[in-house]
Amino acid sequence: MSQVLTTGEAARVCGVNFRTVLRWIDRGLLQAYKLPGRGDHRVPIEELRRFMRENGIPDLSQPQALPKRVLITDDELPMARAIERVLKRAGFETAIASNGFEAGALLYSFKPGIMTLDLRMPGMDGIEVLRFLQKADDLSTPVKTLVVSADSQQRLQEAMELGANGIVRKPFANKDLLAAVEQMYAS
Repeated sequence: MSQVLTTGEAARVCGVNFRTVLRWIDRGLLQAYKLPGRGDHRVPIEELRRFMRENGIPDLSQPQALPKRVLITDDELPMARAIERVLKRAGFETAIASNGFEAGALLYSFKPGIMTLDLRMPGMDGIEVLRFLQKADDLSTPVKTLVVSADSQQRLQEAMELGANGIVRKPFANKDLLAAVEQMYAS
């Protein structure tokens, strides 16, 4: 990153509109200088970092850690509860969605770091959920997807092509499920 930023670049780092950065500059809250000619502002990176620290603004240009929350999406409640037991014992916060529609809603309210996803569900199945995730650019936190399914190899491959981050085949050993989830947090 260069030593100075445009107001647009500073806005992206802070997660605000560039006009907000201009207001901070105009009010004297953020020090910047104007370029000769057009009068565009440049913000020294160290000044922006100081301003962000003092105002508790997270740096969105840095990779954000995934929340230690897992959304379990499976229409078979006994399976969802089994996954939940394994993850809760390992210290994860969990929520269960029994179908794709519930999962879509919980993505916004529960804000998981990882979603386990069965592919075969009535209504909106796992493949449709993955397609939804591809288009959902308004999620506040990144979500990784672990497919937990006994579906065909062809459907599992389709899930990977649609952005799934990993697969655990049913039936699974608890240690394999936990290892897959922990690997997603590590990478």
